[in-house]
Amino acid sequence: MLRQSPTVLTVLLVTLPFFALVLAGFVAAHRRMLPLEAIPGLNSFVLYFALPALLFRFGSTTPIAQLLDASVAGVYAVCALVMVAFAVAMSLNSRIRWNDASMGALVAAFPNTGFMGVPLLAALLGPASAGPIILLIFVDMIMTSSLCVALSRLDEGEGHGGRAMLDAGKKALRGVAANPMPWAILLGAVASAMEFTLPKPVEQTVWLLADAASPVALFTIGAVLARAQLQANHPMPLSDYLPVTLMKLVLHPLLVLGVGTAAIQLGVPLQPFALTVMVLVSALPSASNVSLLAERLGADNGRIARIILVTTAAAFLSFSGAVALLI
Repeated sequence: MLRQSPTVLTVLLVTLPFFALVLAGFVAAHRRMLPLEAIPGLNSFVLYFALPALLFRFGSTTPIAQLLDASVAGVYAVCALVMVAFAVAMSLNSRIRWNDASMGALVAAFPNTGFMGVPLLAALLGPASAGPIILLIFVDMIMTSSLCVALSRLDEGEGHGGRAMLDAGKKALRGVAANPMPWAILLGAVASAMEFTLPKPVEQTVWLLADAASPVALFTIGAVLARAQLQANHPMPLSDYLPVTLMKLVLHPLLVLGVGTAAIQLGVPLQPFALTVMVLVSALPSASNVSLLAERLGADNGRIARIILVTTAAAFLSFSGAVALLI
């Protein structure tokens, strides 16, 4: 854990291994040392086994009060809604319609908390960061992603106006229900509230899976980005992806910092440490799994993949700078 106003160089030395694993995955897939056909298997291992185990471990060992902090969830949810609305409004034009604009809004507002933020912030801030991180993952998975999926259907032939949005929202929520991550969070919270511990052999198995989550998830991020670039590598103007990149890495953390600081001044019981975690989560690059979602929804995956790739590369410096300023 870093202490007493670390320098940017100190932070870079801490964050370097995490971004190096992402780069290793990117190089491995780009050079075909890792077959592209193997990437879904890696992704499934992280999504269905390792990451749920890690989230359950964090949830079950975190005091239940930290997992039910309404001030953290409320402030972050307001910021997410503002980011989605702003990104959609700024992106919509004659070429970028609701589907592409909504997926762009999702990468502007949805940080890579699960695959990157959990291990990185635990290393930087210690286990006390687990409570806010878990809450933010839950907000993004339940609210932010469902809202953007619903908005993405507005210009397609699934209905008109509010009805199209409602139908798409239901489909998005069904997708969330099939995702093991929110269930792992809920089970961890129940275990924490009941002070329940797994039988020792089961606990050791779950903990082993949890230990595998960080390196495999980071490696998988790089591999997913390399595959997306190889499969959707077509020229596009900077204006299609650079503004969203800046929204994610600059506007999102500044918005969370500003709204969180204002909330504290207005008497909202938001702890300064929790706000620091929230700002650093917001400073993370875009979630890599949005590329898979964009592909499934028929959006311009080349644009989304480029935003994710640029935010991930640039975050090595921007995120490290944010850490040096905040802790």
